[in-house]
Amino acid sequence: MQLSAVVITKNEERNIARCLESLKIADEIIVVDNHSTDRTVEIAGKFGARVFANAWQGFGKAKQEGVSHASGKWILSLDADEELTPRLAGEIKDVIGKDDDFTGYRLKRKTMFLGRWIYHCGWYPDYVLRLFQKAKGNFNDAIVHENVILDGRVGKLEGELLHYSYVNLEQYLEKSNRYTTLGAKEAFRQKKKATLFDIIIRPMVAFIKYYISKRGFRDGLEGFILSVLSAIAVMVKYAKLRNMHKTRGRDQDGQTD
Repeated sequence: MQLSAVVITKNEERNIARCLESLKIADEIIVVDNHSTDRTVEIAGKFGARVFANAWQGFGKAKQEGVSHASGKWILSLDADEELTPRLAGEIKDVIGKDDDFTGYRLKRKTMFLGRWIYHCGWYPDYVLRLFQKAKGNFNDAIVHENVILDGRVGKLEGELLHYSYVNLEQYLEKSNRYTTLGAKEAFRQKKKATLFDIIIRPMVAFIKYYISKRGFRDGLEGFILSVLSAIAVMVKYAKLRNMHKTRGRDQDGQTD
């Protein structure tokens, strides 16, 4: 078996069919589901996916579990709100059939924000390592912003991986709230602390980076909104981290700061 596709899910009935439809090039599809309460598992079953229930321990561990169930030489990891373009699917079929020294490939991801494809703000081209040989790599166990640890050379594919991430502000704010919490927990686990610089200065630097340096202004009003919200997310993450340390202090000595 050459190619195993791995997808992690949680209540993704709106996205999962589009994702799995684009994965017909795979010899098998592994879905690791975090106890969805909608039709995600039912839809995945219609595409012939093997579905495994997962007690959530973070993105890294969920993807590790998917890889552990895979039988293919190559692993292709997608999120449920992502889709292979036909060009990318064709490139993947070509490279996994070649006898070269690349053990992994980065895919060029393009993300939609509020109905607009974002080409700046540091979001494009967003090369992500999602195709790799099972024997040579796996995901780390990070709670969020997980990465593939790979032994060997990494190439790049030019077909686009489409990311339908944020269809409205409610969805963005919900996901941002979840990710800033996970990011704060990961920083707390690494014994990092939040300083005034992190909470006050770092968000302003982030806005300048996304809107000016990364030319977010070229993405119109959506680019401005995205740059502002990205800066706010930086502040919220570190504010949550600071609060975690304050809460731990109260738990330890029964006093408030």
